Amino acid sequence: MSTQQEKKLSIEKLDPKVRAEIDAWLTRFPEDQKQSGVLYALRLAQEQNNGWLSEELMDAVADYLDLPHIAVYEVATFYSMYDLKPVGKHKISVCVNISCKLCGSDAILDHLKKRLNIGPGETTEDGRYTVKAVECLAACSRAPALQVDDKHYYDNLTPEKIDQMLDELEKGDK
Repeated sequence: MSTQQEKKLSIEKLDPKVRAEIDAWLTRFPEDQKQSGVLYALRLAQEQNNGWLSEELMDAVADYLDLPHIAVYEVATFYSMYDLKPVGKHKISVCVNISCKLCGSDAILDHLKKRLNIGPGETTEDGRYTVKAVECLAACSRAPALQVDDKHYYDNLTPEKIDQMLDELEKGDK
């Protein structure tokens, strides 16, 4: 099989809707600057794959954007918003950077560990939750903070707020 055929097969691993969204995003940049779409393309690929990026999907993004695979791997492994292994239905990202740490993020992680019986980088046995320790959520003035499912922010956290958040997530799953 030729390199061109392999590249075509790789690209087909991206859903046609994902490719169309990437194309629309790329119109914002000069044609020779496709690397500007890497972050967005990886996010879309991750969403397509139930919240995580396989090597196959990272290769597909690289091939679609006509970039070296390593260029995409560097981005995917640098940013904490990307996951390189399966995650739970709800991903809880707890900021552990200096402001959050000084305001009690360690206690928040301890409380999550007691409540969910998992630590950072782990997923509950039922596949419902994954807990991640992340470097910054840009919420220093409201520390400690966490983010759920890359969408919802919770700040000025206490164990009681964590319990309330988890109870709301469980109600929403029913």
